Amino acid sequence: MSGHSKWATIKHRKGAVDKARGKLFAKLIRQVEVAAREGGGDLDSNATLRTMYYKARDNSVPLDTIERAIKRGTGELEGVSYEQVHYEGYAPGGVAMFVDVLTDNRNRTGSEIRSVFTRAGGTLAEPGAVAWQFQRTGVVVVPAEPDGVAVDEDDLMLVALDAGAEDLEREGDIWRVTTVPGDTMAVREAIEAAGITVSSADLTYVPQNLIELTEASAAKQVMAVLDALDDHDDVQGVYANFDISESLLETIAG
Repeated sequence: MSGHSKWATIKHRKGAVDKARGKLFAKLIRQVEVAAREGGGDLDSNATLRTMYYKARDNSVPLDTIERAIKRGTGELEGVSYEQVHYEGYAPGGVAMFVDVLTDNRNRTGSEIRSVFTRAGGTLAEPGAVAWQFQRTGVVVVPAEPDGVAVDEDDLMLVALDAGAEDLEREGDIWRVTTVPGDTMAVREAIEAAGITVSSADLTYVPQNLIELTEASAAKQVMAVLDALDDHDDVQGVYANFDISESLLETIAG
């Protein structure tokens, strides 16, 4: 698992997500709105919107809030027009970072993202410098032991692969099912239809090669850049090509 995924899990365990719930809601609503604008408001015909819809619901965004976001995206309600932009850069140690942004002011956001990289000890790179190292991927997360009962690996694999999944991997207390982006929701729905609990389903960028971090000082520097970017209101996701042990993450997380 990439370091960012582990870091997000640890922050969730420590309650940091709850403290930032208002900011998280705003980001999820923006994702729903943009998906509706780009592909229409029909969940059945717009796979990206369906994924973002369920992602918002998984994070307890109220249904009426999601529906208003869809209507803003389709033009039924007035709203701000957001543009998707990607920024690329490096954290200390040569760790590549790919930043997914939705903004209503590209010039402002670009200047702010550059400043965030610089202040946190990173460097903003030219477009294309690191994007080739990441692959767009759908990820469905399944608890390994929901309610204390272990999910049977063979059963999960059979259902997931039949629905179009590409891979299945155990990571700590979860199963991580990967798919091509367009099959994400079909795989999720097939798993749920088989009576298996799903924690979440999302579209992400997976690094193809990883840099292992073994020293606490280096890991803290990388986390400083990651957290500073992740805290920006326009940033929807930060993806990095480092790997780190859970024990070291626990150490630097305090």
